[in-house]
Amino acid sequence: MADNGSANRAANRRYRQAQQAGRPRVDATTGTSDKPNKFANAGAAAGGFVGALGGSIVPPINVTVNNNKNVARGGGGGSHVQSLLPSPEFTSPAQVRNYCNTLRAAGVTLSIEVAMAAEILKGVLAAVPDPDGRAFGSRIRAAKVARKMQGAANDLRDAAKKAAACYSTFQQEFEEEINRVRHRARKPQQPVIDWAQQ
Repeated sequence: MADNGSANRAANRRYRQAQQAGRPRVDATTGTSDKPNKFANAGAAAGGFVGALGGSIVPPINVTVNNNKNVARGGGGGSHVQSLLPSPEFTSPAQVRNYCNTLRAAGVTLSIEVAMAAEILKGVLAAVPDPDGRAFGSRIRAAKVARKMQGAANDLRDAAKKAAACYSTFQQEFEEEINRVRHRARKPQQPVIDWAQQ
C-alpha cells in the first residue's frame, strides 16, 4: 500500500490557505477589518420580523365614526338611525326570508368580531399586573372578564342559527300558502286567440 501522507499534507495546506484567504484582514494599528460586518443590521431585521409577525397574530381593529351632525337633511327630517336589519315588515315571504337572512349574516359576522375582541381583551388584561402578586393572577382575572364577552359571541352565533331556523320553520308551517301563491304566480300565460281579427 502506498504512503499518501505527502498528498494529504499538500491537500490540507491548500485547504488552510483557502480558509485564511476568506478571513478578513485586520489592521493591527486601528483594529478595523476590510470585510463588512454581516450582523450589523440583524437587530433591525429581527425587529422588523417580530413587528410583521405581531401584526399577523393580532387582527387589526377598524373603527369607523360617522359624524353626521352638520349634514343638512332634505324634507326637514330629523335624525335617522342606521340599522343592521331591514324594517320588520312581514307582508310577503320574500320579506320574511330577507329579514331572516340579514339577521343570520349579521349574527355570524358580529359573533366572529366579538370572539376576536374577547381574545384581544384577554391578552390586554393579562398584561396588567396582579395587585396581590399572585402567580398567574392577572391571567385568571383576564379570563374571567373575557369569558363574558366570549359568551356574548356565542349568543350572537346562536341568534344567527335561530334566524335560519326561523325561516325554515316558516317554510314548513306555511308551505300550503306559499305553494298556492307560487303556482299561481308561475302559471304560464296562455295565448289568447283574437277571433275578431280576421
